Amino acid sequence: MAEFSWLDVLASHDKDAPLLDSGQRRWRATEIADELRALQPRLAASKVVAVLADNGPAWVMADLGTQLAGKVHLPLPAFFTPAQLRHALEHSAADTVLTDMPERIGALDLGFCHTGRWQGLYWMRRIVPAVSLPEGTAKISYTSGSTGAPKGVCLSREGLLDTAGAVGEATAALALQCHLAALPLGLLLENVAGVYAALLRGIPVHLPPLGTMGWQGGAGFDPARLDAVVRESGAVSLILVPELLKVWSLWLAARGLMASERLRFVAVGGARVAPGLLELARARGIPAYQGYGFTEAGSVVSLNLPGDDGEDAGSPLPHVRLSVREGEVVVHARAFLGYVGGVRATSGAFSSGDLGHLDERGHLHLDGRRGNRLITSYGRNVSPEWVESLLLADAGVAQAVVVGDGRPQLAALIVPSPGADPAALAALIDRVNAALPDYARVRHWLAVQPFTVDNGLATGNGRPVRTRVIEHHSMQIDALYAASSNETNANDKEANDVFP
Repeated sequence: MAEFSWLDVLASHDKDAPLLDSGQRRWRATEIADELRALQPRLAASKVVAVLADNGPAWVMADLGTQLAGKVHLPLPAFFTPAQLRHALEHSAADTVLTDMPERIGALDLGFCHTGRWQGLYWMRRIVPAVSLPEGTAKISYTSGSTGAPKGVCLSREGLLDTAGAVGEATAALALQCHLAALPLGLLLENVAGVYAALLRGIPVHLPPLGTMGWQGGAGFDPARLDAVVRESGAVSLILVPELLKVWSLWLAARGLMASERLRFVAVGGARVAPGLLELARARGIPAYQGYGFTEAGSVVSLNLPGDDGEDAGSPLPHVRLSVREGEVVVHARAFLGYVGGVRATSGAFSSGDLGHLDERGHLHLDGRRGNRLITSYGRNVSPEWVESLLLADAGVAQAVVVGDGRPQLAALIVPSPGADPAALAALIDRVNAALPDYARVRHWLAVQPFTVDNGLATGNGRPVRTRVIEHHSMQIDALYAASSNETNANDKEANDVFP
């Protein structure tokens, strides 16, 4: 088999095809190829190239150029804290940084010096001893996860291309003509399943700055801007995390609007998607389909598609083998090589930590996280995601975290959607409880402020960091249980149920 090259991919498309569009300039296939060739001499002395920059063609060309030069790419999401940036750069021994935020790199005092500019990005270099990486490492992905110092996941080029190719093939029948990169390119989901999958098939990618699309940092997200960019760009496909899908759908519903008629496919991943959210989105003309994946698998593992859809995580894509062992999802793929400074992968199998099962159609259903499972003080096992998904199905709930490990009953920390009525939330709790067994019902709840990246209570894709949320609200959680005048009676009732 011939060695893969992005230059060959670009040459296989119409040379005048505008494949990358910033909104200010369109880059044709031949122009991208010329830029990648010109980039090679500047990368010759580098080993690990970090990119900390806004979405745009320069980010994509830096990624492809690093890969073409046989160097290691370290994407750095802009939402990383200074501590996380420092950890990623030090842990990976990155010696080169391309950035439009040089002040953030300089403030880390890691020895990086300005050596020039390229496509609007500052080129910064330092001399640092290399670290040992698994052979074949093309990309190191650090996710914000649940700790400040996460592991660096070493990924192979072949495995990432497997994912991109599988996504492209799965959606080929949809005749996708242009993709809008709505998520930060520093997220593997957008980088691989969005950009790579589109470029392999010659599909133009729109890459406006994130602020243009409504990303406002700690101030939240403006769905009006996303809706405007979707319409103006003529986007046919995009990838969203559940929170963005929810605020966009609610914004459309509040105004009696339908989404752009050009949209054919909106993949939703990064966290579990409530069935009610998919119904809400589709009612507003958003063709939303849930998928599942994780970093070590090279991003997407399974995906729902038109004609093969369900209230689940979809069918496994052909580049992976998926199995369930003792209730845990295990994925076999080529992407994962090991961790920076850690044990190398010895096989293509990776235990995800996600609980799940396969139905008779072969679709994957997720049942929660193994490490998140709650055990009440009466020995009842409860997956908090189960209860949270029912809460999140209501438009009045923006975020929810269910707690109760070691407690007699469950409690919920709820972030209400803007304008949500407390009485309506109380009624929602009653409706959710009516559908749950006694041991899984929410006995106490509290409305709290949003979980965000800025306050350290959410990951970059909007998923609450459970351990931090619980720690941050520990006094309020204790007060919820202590203040309940009915707790003793409820304890006696459940004790009688368990020990007749």
